[in-house]
Amino acid sequence: MEKVNVARGENIVLHDINLTIAAGEHLAILGPNGCGKSTLIKTITCECYPIAEEGMHVELLGRSRWDLSQLRQHLGVVEANLPGERTAVTRGVDAVVAGFFSASSLWPNLHVTPEMRTRAREALEKMQASHLSEKLVGQMSAGEQRRIMIARALVHNPQMLLLDEPSNALDIAAQRELREALRLVVKEGTGIIMVTHHLADILPEMKRVIMIRQGRIFADGPREELVTAERLKALFGVDVTLVERDGYWHHW
Repeated sequence: MEKVNVARGENIVLHDINLTIAAGEHLAILGPNGCGKSTLIKTITCECYPIAEEGMHVELLGRSRWDLSQLRQHLGVVEANLPGERTAVTRGVDAVVAGFFSASSLWPNLHVTPEMRTRAREALEKMQASHLSEKLVGQMSAGEQRRIMIARALVHNPQMLLLDEPSNALDIAAQRELREALRLVVKEGTGIIMVTHHLADILPEMKRVIMIRQGRIFADGPREELVTAERLKALFGVDVTLVERDGYWHHW
């Protein structure tokens, strides 16, 4: 992205974004609520479009224009909100298969192949969620639902997985299980871009942090340089005490 400004309604939410992310990279986008983190993800996935002005340029995976259905085969997206009404009455495995069609459920007009079913079960296994294949999504806990949504995003083997506030609504145990499952995804070679305001969400494999404040890139660099009490105070506006354990940072 070069000189990218993005508006939501009448308000400009992102200002002068200049950013390069490598395919397969693992990084966290950190910042307070309302700073523009989610809008940045929606710009990457072409749900939001930059303001057309001189000097602006966006290129995704080597191309400046994409058919959205094709782009979604390369980018797996997991939004912050939990599954909608139709997904809630769908079996876990069917919700994952629906990821091939970017659908909320398996509608009668969709043609599902045996290979799709096989890959869906592989994605469930990758997320340690095979036991949820026959369970209705609406009967699952928030942590179980999040695993299903990530498996759905992974079903077509994307180059990059984009996660928007993945630990929202999860209890302590579910947060830990989710992070360990995501580390397995990293080890298999899928890049991860994670939007969060929780330090503990930043996986040990994420060596780069991008900080956003008031719609602008506040800092971009190695995790060990940016995840400091001084930097976090400047970002969030409060005093922070940090402790590191097993590659994860925690704060209070």
